[in-house]
Amino acid sequence: MSISGIILAAVIVGGTGLVISVLLGIASEAFKVPVDEKEVAVRACLPGNNCGGCGYAGCDSLAKAIAQGEAPVNACPVGGPAAAEQIGAIMGVETGDMEKQVAFVKCAGTCEKAKTQYKYTGIEDCVAALSVPGGGPKACEYGCIGFGSCMKVCDFGAIHIVNGIAQVDKEKCVSCGKCVATCPKGLIELVPYAAPHKVSCNSKAFGKAVKEVCSAGCIGCKMCMKVCEFDAIKVENNVAKIDYSKCTGCGKCAEKCPAKIIL
Repeated sequence: MSISGIILAAVIVGGTGLVISVLLGIASEAFKVPVDEKEVAVRACLPGNNCGGCGYAGCDSLAKAIAQGEAPVNACPVGGPAAAEQIGAIMGVETGDMEKQVAFVKCAGTCEKAKTQYKYTGIEDCVAALSVPGGGPKACEYGCIGFGSCMKVCDFGAIHIVNGIAQVDKEKCVSCGKCVATCPKGLIELVPYAAPHKVSCNSKAFGKAVKEVCSAGCIGCKMCMKVCEFDAIKVENNVAKIDYSKCTGCGKCAEKCPAKIIL
């Protein structure tokens, strides 16, 4: 090939590349999607776990909702107060008081305390076990099955099965709520990190029926309710429940509980 042919080929290739780059530049401007700078800034403050604990599909969706004023600046449970403060500054709003929440398993029916009604040999998954008679091998139909469905969905290693029941490491819990949604018996709830007392039972059975299947169950005697001076604890459906907005942590309910299930 002659020198002139090589030069001509180079000019054609270079010219083609130049034309394509110009066209791409024009196209990028013509079809450019507007970017909300607030949305980008908010997204940078979010942790990126995409856990769904905020109720949105992921951090991108939450950032968009916050930027558009459709979600509060403290909507991310994983980011907590620190992220809320940064996002509040971006959005120009007050974050308000945000108390850290952690998951709590309302069951104390360990292997020694809860009776079993049969030997289970199926899939060790709480959701799957719920379909067998009695909702699992434990005699208490309201208690923790202990097969760890909650543990499997926790992305932060905050839940472990210890002695037959799920237990939460509140130092690792980010209150994303996945375990709450997963537990087929509704045993897990989010409570204040600093909650001084918690009722470790969710049985709706009457006192005698509770004791027949578990030695660590609430018998619904209402002794805790009677000694509380702040109307912070009530017995509903045969089980005690604490109103943390009223609880002062005096400890009288725990002292009076005959079953010793108020931790």
